Amino acid sequence: MDIFEKIKKNRGALGQYQDLGHGYFAFPKLEGEIAPRMKFRGKEVLTWSLNNYLGLANHPEIRKVDAEATAKYGLAYPMGARMMSGQTTMHEKFEEMAALFTKKEDSFLLNYGYQGMVSIIDALVDRHDVIVYDSESHACIMDGLRLHMGKRFVFPHNDIESCEKQLQRATKLVEETNGGILLITEGVFGMAGDLGKLDRISALKKKYKFRFLVDDAHGFGTMGANGGGTGEHFGVQDEIDIYFATFAKSMAGIGGFVSSTKDVINYLRYNLRSQIYAKSLPMAMTLGAIKRLEYIQTHPELKEKLWVIVSALQKGLKEAGLDLGKTESPVTPVFMKSGVAQATQLIYDLRENFGIFCSVVIYPVVPKDVVMLRLIPTASHSLEDVEYTIKAFREIKRKVDNNEYPDKFADFSK
Repeated sequence: MDIFEKIKKNRGALGQYQDLGHGYFAFPKLEGEIAPRMKFRGKEVLTWSLNNYLGLANHPEIRKVDAEATAKYGLAYPMGARMMSGQTTMHEKFEEMAALFTKKEDSFLLNYGYQGMVSIIDALVDRHDVIVYDSESHACIMDGLRLHMGKRFVFPHNDIESCEKQLQRATKLVEETNGGILLITEGVFGMAGDLGKLDRISALKKKYKFRFLVDDAHGFGTMGANGGGTGEHFGVQDEIDIYFATFAKSMAGIGGFVSSTKDVINYLRYNLRSQIYAKSLPMAMTLGAIKRLEYIQTHPELKEKLWVIVSALQKGLKEAGLDLGKTESPVTPVFMKSGVAQATQLIYDLRENFGIFCSVVIYPVVPKDVVMLRLIPTASHSLEDVEYTIKAFREIKRKVDNNEYPDKFADFSK
């Protein structure tokens, strides 16, 4: 069969909906300054869909550094990959700051978070090694696993008993292959907001020999006493062997970094294919990252404000009878019983009649009879925003419970 003909017949799990809601349900366009209120299809909406946790995306001091750095350097410098011609003192400065903040010996600045994680996994293991990982790991981890030519064992989400069984299997196998074990999980699972059980996994290091890699994209800047992440939150940062974070959440930027021992980071510098064969992070973004990291460290009130909003929103939604699952982080999922067609009616109602914009997740990400509305509180939101949203969701829940949304797809063309 011709590849293009195959694509016409099978658009993928999510692509099957592209004719239904492209531009509304999927690939919507939010316009205006990044803020709690933005424009959607010409109307102002209260936005709960941006991972701008600390409100840095449009912070005046951050924007000033971004603008001045762009004016001075443009978006081209430095040209080339880090190894060849893209190294600068500022790239090294960020790495020193990140290592100190994450309590590791060294760090490596990455031009992208997603590709960085894929490449980290690829570089760390060979066909003799075994990977043990959580079943709900992010897509970047799953793509990294696809590159692994050795064995990999999965354990059900946060099931530590099963995790230990997989470690036992892995231990027996590496005794034959003379390989090692890499265990991968997340600090904060970005879809449902629950935390990886980093403390219990760390405790398993007393019984089994493995290295521990944590993707803390949603935990960096939001979790821990100082915003140092989920390892800091649990008090096990020292037990995390490789710590990874992206700039796309609390840092409100592009890029990421990985922290570990000097030996490991030096190895990654010379073996991460996504960095060796790709252009260095532009200077403007690097200077912006430095400013953002400084701000996280020197302005703890941002994280404090974030958690005021998080606590108020989650408390109010729970009191309204809404199901937030097991979230322990700012990520605020709201689970409702609904088919896909009814879900489109619900979202249309929420956006057009209540003026609230949040992300929606449907099958196959969640079960067929469930819709998940995913809210992301930020330090930029107000308690008035929270109060209004709780009232709206109480009414939405009432309509769902009374089966008031028709079982037909909403018309997004209006």
